Amino acid sequence: MYPAEIVMPMKAELTDNGFDELLTPTEVDDTLAKEGTTLVMINSVCGCAAGAARPGVVMAVHNSAKRPDKLTTVFAGFDIAAVNKVREHLLPYPPSSPAIALFKDGSLVHMVERHQIEGRPAQVIAKNLIAAFEEYC
Repeated sequence: MYPAEIVMPMKAELTDNGFDELLTPTEVDDTLAKEGTTLVMINSVCGCAAGAARPGVVMAVHNSAKRPDKLTTVFAGFDIAAVNKVREHLLPYPPSSPAIALFKDGSLVHMVERHQIEGRPAQVIAKNLIAAFEEYC
């Protein structure tokens, strides 16, 4: 598990931009069971999370005419039980962090895996998510 002093500033990049933390498996299940759209960002300490995933997801929610009803996040290597529960909802996709998932009425409708984040600028991630928001939100 990563030390809190490392993780907290990375969590704040999302929570300061309107994302709610899902800290327990029950919170994950309850949130994803709700009607409407929910974005889940699996946050990470890696460079692609810092350079592309977090900036891209924030850019998307601030620059889209449509956006998910609920913005949420879990942190890989820190919120272990919550991340494991999110990953159950992401099957058949393999575990990936960072990753960004969009759910509609409890069903996964759009997924951005780590291999789609690595090596891409934040603007590409944002464009991908904005297109998903336009389609599903």
